[in-house]
Amino acid sequence: MAFGSLSDSEADGDLAEINMIPLIDVMLVLLVIFIVTAPLLTHAVKVDLPKASSSPNLTRPDNVQVAIDSAGQIYWNGEVVAAAALSERLRAAASVSPQPELHLRAERSTPYEKVAEVMSAAAREGLTRIGFVTNPVTEPKAH
Repeated sequence: MAFGSLSDSEADGDLAEINMIPLIDVMLVLLVIFIVTAPLLTHAVKVDLPKASSSPNLTRPDNVQVAIDSAGQIYWNGEVVAAAALSERLRAAASVSPQPELHLRAERSTPYEKVAEVMSAAAREGLTRIGFVTNPVTEPKAH
């Protein structure tokens, strides 16, 4: 049975065409709905936020240079210091605000025991920022 005409002149077969008009109507209705609702989806609340300055705080703490030679002699900023005076200087440095950073230099042949003693004395007196200073080794270039 054919749905396309009322005459019996054609054969009784189904039509092979797809009617596109209802599909186009549905697509156009959806397009209109999306056009109308799209501006409503970008709802924003305007807030007047305070402006902050982004300049970094440039107050850097000083550093204290502590060096240990291979004989176990301790130097405080280039000055020879005894073990008892070292504890007093570490305590005084720990009480300063902002707390200075302790830069620890040791010769290659210095026993690790002396380095560990200075580090534990610094921690015991309250210095928490300890850095090791080394000399970079330049390796020979390969040809």
